[in-house]
Amino acid sequence: MPARLAVLPQYLLPKKTLTALAGAFARAEAGALTTGVIRWFVKRYGVDMQEAAFADIRDYRTFNDFFTRELKAGSREMAHSDFICPVDGAISQFGAIDRDTIYQAKGHSYTTTALLGGDKSSAMRYENGWFATLYLSPRDYHRIHMPCDGKLESMTYVPGALFSVNPTTARGVPGLFARNERVVCEFSTAYGPIALVLVGATIVGSMATVWHGVVNPPRGRKVRRWTYETHGAPIVLRKGEEMGRFMLGSTVVLLMPRPEGFGMNFNPSWAPEGAVRLGHPMASYQPVPEEPPEPSAAPAPGPAEPSLDAAGAVDTAPAAPSEGHPPLPPASPAP
Repeated sequence: MPARLAVLPQYLLPKKTLTALAGAFARAEAGALTTGVIRWFVKRYGVDMQEAAFADIRDYRTFNDFFTRELKAGSREMAHSDFICPVDGAISQFGAIDRDTIYQAKGHSYTTTALLGGDKSSAMRYENGWFATLYLSPRDYHRIHMPCDGKLESMTYVPGALFSVNPTTARGVPGLFARNERVVCEFSTAYGPIALVLVGATIVGSMATVWHGVVNPPRGRKVRRWTYETHGAPIVLRKGEEMGRFMLGSTVVLLMPRPEGFGMNFNPSWAPEGAVRLGHPMASYQPVPEEPPEPSAAPAPGPAEPSLDAAGAVDTAPAAPSEGHPPLPPASPAP
């Protein structure tokens, strides 16, 4: 079935009502009912509880506690690349930003300006940079970590729709990630600014960051922005540290700048729909070799002017070398 037809029911569903109901249940301490739902979820989606800090599902008082479960210490190693993968999930798309256009799926794209809530000045910082769009399925670990060291500059809540963000919907809904509700987090780094965009979806009850807590709900109709550079102590997060989490699965879009004189090498094993894990190498900057200047064509030397001796005869003896300079080598024969 074509993707556009497959997603038609999503236009008709009361997505915000369903999401509000799902969020209310996910926050509820419903005892045996909560435990039963978690048990069904683990079996249905094949969740690996052996990686969790608390493997016994009875340790979770709410579904949200289970869904945002912590990993067991040492279960992920952090690579030494400039950028590590910030989540467990699957690759939706990645690559170069074409001026301000990001590729979503065949026939679909969106702009960095739209993704960032209409902020043109922020969008210009990622012009011709790079992006990675990563999908977190229901079975995945749902905390988001820093891809590199960074100091928080700002956070922006952008209201929007709540379409699903699975691969079928990405192929069927134009401008999906710039259309859904999202939280934009911008950091200053050693490489320039980066943006981590947490994209909401149907049934995603809320999104939270480690410095703010739950950002939504409440859901509003206006863009809300918080700045951190000039207020209070700086918020600095190291590579691999947690920066936020989803209450149910969704998508992260990472924007990276293009420093002058550098290109980007993504992990050669990466491919759309391939599985990725937190901490694995994602990408590193590489200097772009400068192209040598075009050699300028030197004029062909003309015949040497003969010198005359005191008697007026032509002097054919070679000239003595100038003091302090070696004699020139004989001319090479023409090829």
